[in-house]
Amino acid sequence: MRYDPKEHHRRSVRLKGYDYNQAGAYFVTIVTQNHHCIFGEIINGIMRLNNAGQMSQIVWDELPVFYSGVDIDTFIVMPNHIHGIIVLTRPEIPSHLVGATPCGCPLNTPCACPDVEQPQGVAPTIRQTRGSVPTGGLSLPDVVHRFKTMTTKRYIDGVKQMNWQPFDGKLWQRNYYEHVIRNEDELNSIREYIVNNPLQWEMDQENPVVGAVPPCLP
Repeated sequence: MRYDPKEHHRRSVRLKGYDYNQAGAYFVTIVTQNHHCIFGEIINGIMRLNNAGQMSQIVWDELPVFYSGVDIDTFIVMPNHIHGIIVLTRPEIPSHLVGATPCGCPLNTPCACPDVEQPQGVAPTIRQTRGSVPTGGLSLPDVVHRFKTMTTKRYIDGVKQMNWQPFDGKLWQRNYYEHVIRNEDELNSIREYIVNNPLQWEMDQENPVVGAVPPCLP
């Protein structure tokens, strides 16, 4: 699927009939390994995606297409991280997967959650097709892992075929940050935070100029 700025736009939907008081909605942040800025740059408060950033946007938009029981809400690609809202909607997801923080984090504060092992700087052999997608309910760590796996594979293809900036080891940090969304007021506040994130880049702790992280690669 090619990147279409009209189609692949920051998505903000209200799932009809979904009760956000249930703990099935999550605010997720995933950061690149070593905070490398590989997805584009922010100019005058607007995120300008490069090809790798566009690829990450497409993978995010494809999650509900390939994985039953997963829906997505507002999302943005930043130079070295992504913010997004993931909603687990499949009714048969076991209760220990929905309504609980997957890594035992406090319910009302974001924290780092360990991710299962992700592909390194060699293209994984996993091939996902609609016919081979697991039918069982996915947990949040499952969804995050599959996003990382799919983006890593496509990024490696970009390095080989289009001379994208190579990376050492892994594309993403092993951990990710998650926060359980408890109600619609909180959902709307997080949506606003995500949409306005490029405007806050000069104060963002993930910005190498601001935070104690390595400088962005040229």
